[in-house]
Amino acid sequence: MSDIDSETDPDTGDAVDAEPETDADTGANRGARRWDDSILEVRNLDAGYGDLQILSDVDLDVRPGEYVTIVGPNGAGKSTLMKSVFGLTNRMDGSVTFGGSDITDTVPEEIIYEGIGYVPQNDNVFANLSVQENLEMGAYILDETPEDALETVYDRFPILRERREQKAGTMSGGQRQMLAMGRTLMLDPDLLLLDEPSAGLAPDLVDDMFDRIDRINDDGTAILMVEQNAKEALRRCDRGYVLVDGRNRYEDSGVELLADQGVRQDFLGG
Repeated sequence: MSDIDSETDPDTGDAVDAEPETDADTGANRGARRWDDSILEVRNLDAGYGDLQILSDVDLDVRPGEYVTIVGPNGAGKSTLMKSVFGLTNRMDGSVTFGGSDITDTVPEEIIYEGIGYVPQNDNVFANLSVQENLEMGAYILDETPEDALETVYDRFPILRERREQKAGTMSGGQRQMLAMGRTLMLDPDLLLLDEPSAGLAPDLVDDMFDRIDRINDDGTAILMVEQNAKEALRRCDRGYVLVDGRNRYEDSGVELLADQGVRQDFLGG
């Protein structure tokens, strides 16, 4: 991984950090950095379930509108980190800050008011409710369903408009995943947390799912994603983190992680 370059202040002679190098094509910033304008900041996080600690001293940043992917081997703590951001674990030490507010001890039903949406890998739709009812549930904290948000979701996922009266439990895996994302987008979150969005999808549907996530990000929603299809996820994202045994191992732009021989050999299958 690249280090932060140093320059010399012409007035004082002191060494100062250079500006991060930026990829001209993607805008991705290269190298492990700490960003002053981060919308999400995770610092020195220890977290787990009950007394079982999974994460140790984990740091993570997401800037407004950024697309960040977390990859790593099975059991590395990727989903635990995602759940910790959303208040679903026992956070033992460290801090989680969103939009300048400390949400370390905030419960999920309050975190959604802050502008974070979470799509879990499993059990992410109400199987006995229709598509329309699922989407309406996504806006349950509001006094009434925002029709403009509903139309935006239907425009983004046309199959949901076609199946609006269908029970969610009878839909295909890909359609349920679109419904889960659509429901979360009903509140127009600033940050969308996606846990393994391509899991269980047929191979011909995986690229379509990634394309849809790209478009959500292109429209300004920041993405923090855990993904088993590491190569494709890193190819598309701005930055990536590699977790190993509950700790940060690598952080860099997606393209740099893909090119790093150590990452490829140990985590991407060569």
